[in-house]
Amino acid sequence: TGIEYTEEIGEAAFYGPKLDVNVKPAIGNEYTLSTCQLDFCLPAKFNLSYIDKDGEKKLPYIIHRTSLGCYERTLAYLIETYAGALPTWLTPVQVKVMPISETFDDYAKSVCDKLTAAGLRAETDLRSEKIGFKIREAQLEKIPYMIVVGEKEQETGTVSVRTRNGETITLSADEFVMKAVKENADKVR
Repeated sequence: TGIEYTEEIGEAAFYGPKLDVNVKPAIGNEYTLSTCQLDFCLPAKFNLSYIDKDGEKKLPYIIHRTSLGCYERTLAYLIETYAGALPTWLTPVQVKVMPISETFDDYAKSVCDKLTAAGLRAETDLRSEKIGFKIREAQLEKIPYMIVVGEKEQETGTVSVRTRNGETITLSADEFVMKAVKENADKVR
């Protein structure tokens, strides 16, 4: 079939043959994402049996199967592959809304409420820190969208959106919600 494979003598699977699907991300570590393995030991250990078509008691084989391996390996693979900047649809926090001062906290909360009502994972950063500090922290967290709101945005019903790649745009809050919802639904990076 043209698929490369290796036979691994002495691997840790002692109780039956096993197929592993391995991937090698950018950093070079190899991960097993999927496994399918026959187990000849557990059926006897648990005294499992079935009655075959001739009415005889038989010992079954167990097939262990994982479609994505363990969650930790899958997450490690994704984090390495995307260098921590997960696609928006996969990121735990998709949008962080930050007012430039506590005067605009209510507007920031209302924008965040629109985002969460639309099904997006959004948070507000209402700490009394300088806006540059908040933005820098959100960039380090690799938040896809950082929304900064102040007097101009509150008066016009807009949001100043910074992407994690440095682009800045100003849109109405509703336009941004529609854009982010579409990106999330389309599974766009």
